[in-house]
Amino acid sequence: MLILEYLDTHPLAFIIISLIFGLVVGSFLNVVIYRLPVMLQKEWRSQCQEFLELEQQTTAEEKFNLATPASTCPHCDHKIKPWENIPVFSYLFLLGKCSQCKNKISLRYPAIELLCGLMTAYVAWHFGFGLQALAAMVLTWSLISLSVIDYDTKLLPDNITLPVLWLGLLLNINGTFASLEDSVIGAMAGYLSLWSIYQIHHLLTGKEGMGYGDFKLLALFGAWLGWQSLLMIALLSSVVGAVVGISLILVLGRDRQLPIPFGPYLAMAGWISLVWGHDIVQAYKDFTGLSL
Repeated sequence: MLILEYLDTHPLAFIIISLIFGLVVGSFLNVVIYRLPVMLQKEWRSQCQEFLELEQQTTAEEKFNLATPASTCPHCDHKIKPWENIPVFSYLFLLGKCSQCKNKISLRYPAIELLCGLMTAYVAWHFGFGLQALAAMVLTWSLISLSVIDYDTKLLPDNITLPVLWLGLLLNINGTFASLEDSVIGAMAGYLSLWSIYQIHHLLTGKEGMGYGDFKLLALFGAWLGWQSLLMIALLSSVVGAVVGISLILVLGRDRQLPIPFGPYLAMAGWISLVWGHDIVQAYKDFTGLSL
């Protein structure tokens, strides 16, 4: 197709289009981040009532999914018009306020849109036009959603994690990011490594150190990047988690007894490994003189 050929031969156009598309996807991710946990809670509640043979409410509830109902202002239920939902620009045009009730709109919405746009554009620049870039964009969007959902609810939904994990295995049939052998071993090693740490920690302390969603997320990275990436991701996530956690306690006065979800740090480390993993390993080789 002429469009694909044009994007392949004009990197700047590919990056700009990726930026715009990333902003639009970021707007959709805001919907996913808010609605998916609510959808899961409704589903779990229904399943529990059915399992316990409890009488379920017969009142008709409004359909609630990623498409329905239409987005509204949380303060006045004003239905968001299409021109009020343009990523980032609508927020700036409305001065960060609802057009009806004038209550403030959370800065997080344009921040996620902008973050998604910039990360998508960077992936386009880093990988260039092709399957790697498209796949990395999908992974990037998934990690943004998982990180914010985990931060809000301490959940890493299987609805996102597992399909993306299987996608990583499928992509590596042809070695898109790693060999299929390394991919399969990576998925197994990623899950079992954190699962083993969890079991040992639980046996020694009687407490749960992390959730099963973290196991699946590391398995996801193993499936995408191969088993060789797991040690780097584990180390990076620990360092990032320690720095951010200490900062939250010292700067924002966060209660050190409150659990901090590990998923965002794991996601951040995995994305760093995706785009800079080879550079980090090469820099380590050059610094130490070792051959890995």
